[in-house]
Amino acid sequence: MTNLLSNSDARRVFLAKQGLSAPPNRALTKQGLLQLIGELGFVQVDSIQTVERAHHQILFSRNQTYRREHLTALLEKDGALFEHWTHDASILPSAFFVYWKHKFRHQEKVIVERWRKWRGEGFEAAFEETYQRVERDGAILARDIKADGHVSGGWWNWHPNKTALEYFWHTGKFAIAGRSNFQKIYDLTERVIPAEFREPEVSREDFIDWACRSALTRLGFATHGEISAFWNLVSPEEAKAWVSAHRDELAEVLIEPALGAKPRPSWAFADFLSTLDNYPAAPPRIRVLSPFDPMIRDRNRTERLFGFFYRIEIFVPEPKREYGYYVFPLLEGDRLIGRIDMKADRKKSTLDVKRLWLEPGVKPSAGRLERLEAELERLARFAGVEKVVLLDGWRG
Repeated sequence: MTNLLSNSDARRVFLAKQGLSAPPNRALTKQGLLQLIGELGFVQVDSIQTVERAHHQILFSRNQTYRREHLTALLEKDGALFEHWTHDASILPSAFFVYWKHKFRHQEKVIVERWRKWRGEGFEAAFEETYQRVERDGAILARDIKADGHVSGGWWNWHPNKTALEYFWHTGKFAIAGRSNFQKIYDLTERVIPAEFREPEVSREDFIDWACRSALTRLGFATHGEISAFWNLVSPEEAKAWVSAHRDELAEVLIEPALGAKPRPSWAFADFLSTLDNYPAAPPRIRVLSPFDPMIRDRNRTERLFGFFYRIEIFVPEPKREYGYYVFPLLEGDRLIGRIDMKADRKKSTLDVKRLWLEPGVKPSAGRLERLEAELERLARFAGVEKVVLLDGWRG
C-alpha cells in the first residue's frame, strides 16, 4: 500500500531535517555546531560575500547564536571537520572522511583524462616537485609557489603548482589546513585529518549503503535520483539498486506537490509515517537564506515542495536577469515567500536593500514587513554593519 503525504507534512518534515525548525536563539556551543553540521550532512563553501559568505549565512539561518570562531576551531584546530566536494566545495564532518576515500579513488581514475583535455598535455609537470615541497616544508598557499611571471586568471588559468595542489586535494593526498583571506592552505592529509578519522577502510558495499542510507535520513523522503544527488557520491543506478536491495526497510510514499501536480512516488524508511508527529513546525519568523543553502540546493525538489522557482543569476548576462546578480530567498515559517536583493556596504557600514519581490498571493502586510525588517536587522549585525538602509524603490 502506498501512502499519500500531504504537502504541508512534507514541508514540515523537510524543514526539520534541514535544521530550520529548531529554536533559532537556543545557545549553540562548538559541539552543538558540529552536531548541526553532521545532521545537515554538509555546508557549502563559496567565496562570494555580497552580505556574508555562504557557509556562515547557512549556519546563521539556523541558529543566530552561531559563532564563526567555533567553525574555524573545528576545521583548523580540532580536525573535526574537513573541506571537500559533494556537488560543490563543502564543509563536512571528518567522521565521513573514510567514505570520501572512495571518491578519491574514483577521482584518480577520471581526473587525469579530464584535466588533460582542459589543461593540455604536460599539465602534471609540477606534480612531483609540488608534493615534495609540501611534504618537506609543510602547509602552503598556492601563491607561495607560483612561478615568476605567471599571470593567474581564475580556475581556467591555474599555474602548474596550483594545478598540482588541487589535484592532490581532489584525490585525497592533500587536505585543507585552513584559509588565509579565503585562499586555501594545503598540507598532507595525515597532518590535517586526525588518524581516528582516516581508518578503517570501508568496503564498496558498505560505502554505498552508507551513502544511500545517510542521504535518505537527511532528506526524509526521496526518489533514488535524489538519494544519489544528495552527496554526489553514488550513481542513480547504484542508488536504485540499493533501494531494491533494501525494500524490506523502506516504504513507498506519494508526496503531494505544492502546485497541484501529480503526487510523486518516493521512498522513506518504514517507520516514517508513524513518526510524523515528531517533526515540529518551523518558527513563523522570516529568515533570509543563502543562495547556496542546502534546503534549496535541489532546485526541482524546491519547486515541487514549495512552489518556488529559484536560480542564481551570477552567470546570466545582466540584461537577461529576471531578478539580480545575487538574490536571497525568503523563508517564512514553512513557505518560501519571496526574494530580496541586497548588499553589505562595509565602507558605509550599511546593509543596502535594493529590491524585494514577494511571491504571487503573498501580501506585504504591516506585520510581515516588520518581521522582514527584524530579520534584516539581525543579518546586518551578523554581517558586521551598523544599520539597514532601504533604498528608494525597494518595494518595487
